[in-house]
Amino acid sequence: MTTPESSTRSVIVEKEFPHPPEKVWRALTEKSLIEQWLMKNDFEPVPGHSFTLRMDPVKGWNGVIDCEVLAVAPCRELVYTWGALGLGSVVTFTLTPTAVGPIVRVERSGFGEHQDQAYNGARWGWQNFMGKLESVVAGIA
Repeated sequence: MTTPESSTRSVIVEKEFPHPPEKVWRALTEKSLIEQWLMKNDFEPVPGHSFTLRMDPVKGWNGVIDCEVLAVAPCRELVYTWGALGLGSVVTFTLTPTAVGPIVRVERSGFGEHQDQAYNGARWGWQNFMGKLESVVAGIA
């Protein structure tokens, strides 16, 4: 008897940023800027670097997300795990140039069929994070 392969879902949000891609890249990769739109962190844009994202703990969760940088292509792509490798999901930022500025696409993939709460939370969360990211980018000198 064979069993079907588990299907996974992704959350995808795209937004065009009317700013130079270098500014967007800085907001995606500099600790102090990441903290302004996402969470406190000890991020370094180096493949293999383990880092944490941190927020205030809530009942049943310590507020820490363990992550690892998987790929870095400056001003083009950033990939990291969201949660322990093999247990969490993967976040991929892709910057695609346009005449106005880059289209920033974030995909958080790897939600299993029984992870509805996490999937729905991520759908809301990434829309919110992208709005904050745009505000941070607009404020970069």
